[in-house]
Amino acid sequence: MADNRIARGIVLVPCLLLGGAFLATAAWGQGAAAENRTLAIGIGVGLLLAGWLSQLGGGSEGEPETSVTKPDESDPSP
Repeated sequence: MADNRIARGIVLVPCLLLGGAFLATAAWGQGAAAENRTLAIGIGVGLLLAGWLSQLGGGSEGEPETSVTKPDESDPSP
């Protein structure tokens, strides 16, 4: 099966944004957010790791990145 770089990017971007938001909440949280600092750190790190792991899945090194479609030689139409 071909490696789908677009799908990996779709997973990476929200993981990075949400992970950063949770870590920022842990760093600057006040009031009720300060009580849940450990939870925010855990979720933030987990999301960052999930985004990183989504980039590790790899295809074959020797495969070309795009496939070229060649016209059918038996078709006489112009």
